[in-house]
Amino acid sequence: MKIAFMGTGLMGAPMAHRLLNAGYKLTVYNRTKAKAIPLETKGALIFQNPVEAIGGGDVIITMLADYKAINDVLFKDKSVEFKGKTLIQMSTISPKECIQIKNKIEESGGEYLEAPVLGSVPQVEAGALFILVGGTKEQFDKWQHLLKNFGKDVILIGKVGDAAATKLALNQLIASLTSAFSMSLGYLREKEIDIEPFMNILRKSALYASTFDKKLDNMLNRDFNNPNFPLKHMLKDVNLILSEFNSQGISIAPINGVKEILQKAVDGQMNELDYSALYNVIHKQK
Repeated sequence: MKIAFMGTGLMGAPMAHRLLNAGYKLTVYNRTKAKAIPLETKGALIFQNPVEAIGGGDVIITMLADYKAINDVLFKDKSVEFKGKTLIQMSTISPKECIQIKNKIEESGGEYLEAPVLGSVPQVEAGALFILVGGTKEQFDKWQHLLKNFGKDVILIGKVGDAAATKLALNQLIASLTSAFSMSLGYLREKEIDIEPFMNILRKSALYASTFDKKLDNMLNRDFNNPNFPLKHMLKDVNLILSEFNSQGISIAPINGVKEILQKAVDGQMNELDYSALYNVIHKQK
């Protein structure tokens, strides 16, 4: 099986490495070619344009920034051929966007499967991502072995769009929990109260989420370099969440506040920092 892998950024690069380590043959395209070069030493074929990369694959995997990037890579050049190929779309986009891509692929004679992931760089490297699948049972059975290279938890959520919706529901929790924890931590720091008793109580309570400990040192040290998930991508996802939840009649008041915090962080040139840098907006350094 030959795989055309589109997008070798923060998540895509280690995902492609795992496929190469598993013995798959890869043709690779990334809009910034330099980010794909390290894969060449492991046997990947790097192409200057997506048409050539896609042409060399039986299955196409996309791990791109957003819906626009996916459209530009897959559909901008009308000579791209999808007949007889399967597109596995793994980026976080909206259900509507997934269905639009599915329709384009099927009109071109291909098949579409969505498989967004929960987890970040450490989970990719450990093969411990959660892979949420939207498609038919037949597609799931056919491709789950491939997807298990990224994590043992490959879950069929439902039809195309359902996995995308579930991923947004999960990412809403990431944004909201990180924001809520930042508020409590910032308050106690301002009061000059020892954090350890607070954390000990929290860890033993029903309020605890493991993400609190994962981001605690980042916040205490205000060190948000080497991001697992850049803040700009969290803002992108929150904008998707706002649109999707609002369209279903769900109140967006709580997450709208988080959006404002993330926007201030982006305006403050924190785009490329870890998303937990929203702490710097909530608890400003004096």
